[in-house]
Amino acid sequence: MTNQRLISVVIPAYNEADNIPVIAASIREVFAGLPNYTFEIIFVADGCTDSTMAVLEMMAKHSDHIFHIEFSRNFGHQQAVKAGMDHARGAGVICMDGDMQHPPELIPELIQRWEEGHEVVYTIRNEDKRLPFKKRITSKLFYQVLNRMASVELDQGASDFRLLDRKVVDVFKEFHENEPFLRGLVKWIGFKQYAVSYDPAERFSGSSKYTFKKMVGLALQGVTSFSIKPLYNVVYLGFVFSGISVLYLPYVLYAFTFGHEVSGWASIIMTIAFFGGLQLIILGIIGIYLGKMFMQVKLRPNYIVRSTNIKS
Repeated sequence: MTNQRLISVVIPAYNEADNIPVIAASIREVFAGLPNYTFEIIFVADGCTDSTMAVLEMMAKHSDHIFHIEFSRNFGHQQAVKAGMDHARGAGVICMDGDMQHPPELIPELIQRWEEGHEVVYTIRNEDKRLPFKKRITSKLFYQVLNRMASVELDQGASDFRLLDRKVVDVFKEFHENEPFLRGLVKWIGFKQYAVSYDPAERFSGSSKYTFKKMVGLALQGVTSFSIKPLYNVVYLGFVFSGISVLYLPYVLYAFTFGHEVSGWASIIMTIAFFGGLQLIILGIIGIYLGKMFMQVKLRPNYIVRSTNIKS
């Protein structure tokens, strides 16, 4: 059909050689039931060290729908998604992970909501009882901390599985942030948005690349990308401790007047250590913001493409 609308599916991949054929076959099956649409799948190999690129190159030779972008090194999940959007040609662009936890069967509903006039259709992951308790708790804390500290509010369980209209993607292409936090940017950017909830499927192969350390880093990235509240909180904290220190003044005057010795070296050392640590935290917060500005003003490319089969 000549009037079919093109949908681009962007999938970041980091050592996902076993998952790629499965997700591609599932997406192909979904679009087989959508006669009014055609599709392209753009896999972004984010510095893979396994056979991911060999699999992609082989698949691309046998399919006109498979495209790949290979980074020169690992630039991170968010930059991989951004690169896919920069190269996508569809009227609508779907971003999803390649481990099958973002169910391709949800794509028809995303397209339906998009056709109803919503320019951003994002998904909310229902709580997965199969995950370890620690993982579920840290996930909740991630959103609570982010919503409390940042200037955008994310829905609990908001994921990177979404459909963006072409006009939204064109706006995203103008962004050149060194550390983009796409979940926050999607909310910040506005447009007419709609949320779809889903139950996450089991990962087909491999293990999650999002460790606790990366989760903390993502939270810090989100907060510092959208808010200067931590800096204000540091000022407020300084006022609080300055006020508390005034309470010691009567005791110091009393001890000085009546010649009482101030004893207790342990308490003094503890106080010094506490305030020393507090100062380091404050300097660290300020340093994060300065570091982000330092990296941004260099104007280096946010990612480097080593190879691609997408013709410009």
